[in-house]
Amino acid sequence: MRGNARLLFGPLAGVILGVGVAGLALMIPGYGHVQQTVSEIGEVGSPARVSFARMLCCVAVCNLVFASAVRNLSIEAGHSPLAAYFIAFMAISAAGVGIFAYPHPLHNVFGLSEIIGYQAPAVLALTWRRDARARTLVAISWAAFALVWVAIGLNMSSMDRQSQLWAHVKPNFGLAQRALFVA
Repeated sequence: MRGNARLLFGPLAGVILGVGVAGLALMIPGYGHVQQTVSEIGEVGSPARVSFARMLCCVAVCNLVFASAVRNLSIEAGHSPLAAYFIAFMAISAAGVGIFAYPHPLHNVFGLSEIIGYQAPAVLALTWRRDARARTLVAISWAAFALVWVAIGLNMSSMDRQSQLWAHVKPNFGLAQRALFVA
């Protein structure tokens, strides 16, 4: 039962991130969730800077606890624990994004490194795919993986500022970034 309770730390990380972003944005005059990135809430000079870093470190701790539960559950079920390591990697990325506030050069390094952690649903789906008891979990993992890659594509469109995709994404870049978090 203790291992199952630790699985709740995954959804808890999502709740902390969602509530934290929404609440901390209220500290920034004129902040718009649709157009602005989440990093702007915690950038250097922001009144929410320290709270933002603390919030992301709490998310990271929750992800580590969740990863340990996924690891134990995977081993008990006779599956590879590899997905848990991808989840743990996401924790490192989240903490790094918070600690190294924009415009610190490491902020974007940790931000891009989240792409590794975002592969956790695919890794879980691949390592559990032959388990008949996990059929629903595997299907949800594949769906999450597909949504993640659509959201990554939307976010990466900012790297080609001349593209038609970026022209459509730019006015709603904050939503594109949040789509990645949700997925």
